[in-house]
Amino acid sequence: MPAVPLPSETVAALTRLARFGTRLGLERMRRLLAALGDPQDGLPAVLVAGTNGKGTVSALLASFGASARYKTGLYTSPHLETWEERLRIGGAAPEGPVLGALLDRVLAAAEGALDEPPTLFEALTSAALLWFAEEEVELAILEVGLGGRFDATNAVTPRLAVVTSIGLDHREHLGETLAEVAREKAGILRAGVPAVTAAGPPEVEEVLAAEAERLGAPRVRVPERLVVEAVQRFKAFSDPPELRQRVWLGPPAREDGEEGDARGERELEVFETALAGRHQAQNLAVALVAAAELRAAGWERLTERALKAGAKTCRWPGRLEEVALPPGSGSSGAGGGRVLLDVAHNPGGAAALAAALDDLGEPVDLLFGVLEDKDAAAMLAELAPRAEGITLTRPSGERGREAATLRDLLPADRRRRVQVVEEPAAALHQTLGRARAEGRIVVACGSLALVGELRAALRQRYGVPEAAVQIHITGG
Repeated sequence: MPAVPLPSETVAALTRLARFGTRLGLERMRRLLAALGDPQDGLPAVLVAGTNGKGTVSALLASFGASARYKTGLYTSPHLETWEERLRIGGAAPEGPVLGALLDRVLAAAEGALDEPPTLFEALTSAALLWFAEEEVELAILEVGLGGRFDATNAVTPRLAVVTSIGLDHREHLGETLAEVAREKAGILRAGVPAVTAAGPPEVEEVLAAEAERLGAPRVRVPERLVVEAVQRFKAFSDPPELRQRVWLGPPAREDGEEGDARGERELEVFETALAGRHQAQNLAVALVAAAELRAAGWERLTERALKAGAKTCRWPGRLEEVALPPGSGSSGAGGGRVLLDVAHNPGGAAALAAALDDLGEPVDLLFGVLEDKDAAAMLAELAPRAEGITLTRPSGERGREAATLRDLLPADRRRRVQVVEEPAAALHQTLGRARAEGRIVVACGSLALVGELRAALRQRYGVPEAAVQIHITGG
């Protein structure tokens, strides 16, 4: 927690706003920002949209900016444990009273400007924009919340738009096909503003290309600028953490007959990072191409040295996050055990986690829980075959799916090794007891809300990990 936590009345106000759920659209947001003096006007912002990887790319860009000595703001969502995590300047979250005062001003402005209260996301986004403007940040990295076209962050006119990998998620809001989802994400593109896009399937590429051309937005495809040539095998629980993974990147090889270096003659750059998994290597490539565009646009201190330093020092909790429990914390007094926390919450994220577990090469037990609207069957199809044992649980809150309903999604021969424990903390401790006894790692995933609960449960019982709000995200 920050030294001074968020005032209880602010927490109560945010809890009330959360009951309004999701209301996409920009009219309310624009009226609210106007009542606040339009703090977004002139803000040197980058919008980052996508289905998977957008949070990591945002964190990397913020770490690059901090390493280059720019005063950098970072706005992400949702949070793992506390509201303050969503807003950061220079990698640090605001003290509770600071965020409380910002939200008081936002809600007071909303009373006069809106016919109904703002959504939770509109209020927090407005508070972030107000804070960044008044602190005169030199670079503001804004992770899009849901979609893009009608997301509250899209009230900002960015200097750069970034679209990470696109998959099917939030279908009730974004559509049933990849093309429909891509069209929503492409809503952050602007005329004359460069757009960096990750590689995608043909239907996604077609939509992004058409939207960029229609708007006159210069499109930069990451695989045409930078490719991942090699990734060092994921080394879990290694020390120091910034050497968890090395990534070799370089420009794409020329086709035969074209001028330029052959594949074997190209000079590759090596980046060290604590962000583990091959999917994080791809996210790093997206962030590096985006940083190159920013440098061309005037952020000249984003040099190779700053980018390497930012990649090495970036921390992003809940993404293959390793928690080594203290020796003697087990019931027998032996070694405490090991836990990997990952916020994979859709089939694409589960596939990336499954590939990372293959690279890990160690036996694991799976602790899994999801929200009602997620494709749990597809996620379990990726993860269950890689687990020795499986514990199913239910994230707290109204949207958590009952754990017992997940058992039927597994093949009959797998159900014998499944335990169902509805309460997350109890599920964690039971899974840890079994995994410790048999020398396995616990992999907890399926929901960001679940990972946040488990982080808190681990810290309460074992003293680790550090609260997410206390982790300095960027390199600074």
